[in-house]
Amino acid sequence: MKKLLLACFLAAGISVQAQIETPQPSPSAKFTQTVGLTEVSVEYSRPAKKGRKIFGDLVPFGEVWRTGANANTKITFNDDITIGGTSVKAGSYAIFVKPTAQTWEVMLYNDTSNWGTPRKWDESKVVATAKAPVNTMPYTTESFTIGIENLSNGGADLAFSWDKTYVIVPFAVPTDRKTTASIEKVMAGPGAGDYFSAARYFLEEGKDMDKAKMWIDKAIEMTSEQPRFWYLRQQSLIYAKMGKKADAIKIAKQSMSLAEAAGNADYVKMNKDSIKEWSK
Repeated sequence: MKKLLLACFLAAGISVQAQIETPQPSPSAKFTQTVGLTEVSVEYSRPAKKGRKIFGDLVPFGEVWRTGANANTKITFNDDITIGGTSVKAGSYAIFVKPTAQTWEVMLYNDTSNWGTPRKWDESKVVATAKAPVNTMPYTTESFTIGIENLSNGGADLAFSWDKTYVIVPFAVPTDRKTTASIEKVMAGPGAGDYFSAARYFLEEGKDMDKAKMWIDKAIEMTSEQPRFWYLRQQSLIYAKMGKKADAIKIAKQSMSLAEAAGNADYVKMNKDSIKEWSK
């Protein structure tokens, strides 16, 4: 009898813990596409047609649609972009659509926390709107699909397809601005930060101190109008490493003075300790 009861309890425990896994009716999807130099990511759920009439019925005309199923469809840009003639800051946005038989009004909404459409629509959260014509396709797309198509260096098309409907919304990315800035920076030569980083690396790795000194001196020269106590700190360490203790102490005192003015107690202490050590 005890064995029978134990078996029943075990069976009951197994049945409580067991979970049946079944496919989701609107499976989730996520993809990332590089457009020019900009990363664009999309997360959404993909409902299926299943023999239903979609637009004008399941998805009513003239009403805001969640653009998929379940949680908000979300698009993320790591750069500022332009869509519908409006500049949009880098970040994540929900995509909502107001469809008609002829056009779609595609909206980027700066609140992605809703399940479906917001209970209370807030027009102030719409950061950009783009109107696009509806194209009727000769074939059927069974599952709702979002893609990024027709890529160029300067932009791409955000594409939506379901049933026989196909809509594209062009957007632009700042490739030219970023590339031009990169070219100008490289052609102008290394900046103070580049010289500082190179010098610090050579010091930390015990490499050529003559080169480290040349680079840190260049960094200090380039920032002489607005001296930086952390740059001077590295310069003093490099000089000390080369045996130039008197110069290192002088530079460390400059660094300490600037650090005190900036309220940086850590650099004040580090410089004091080094001055004490180098003065022995």
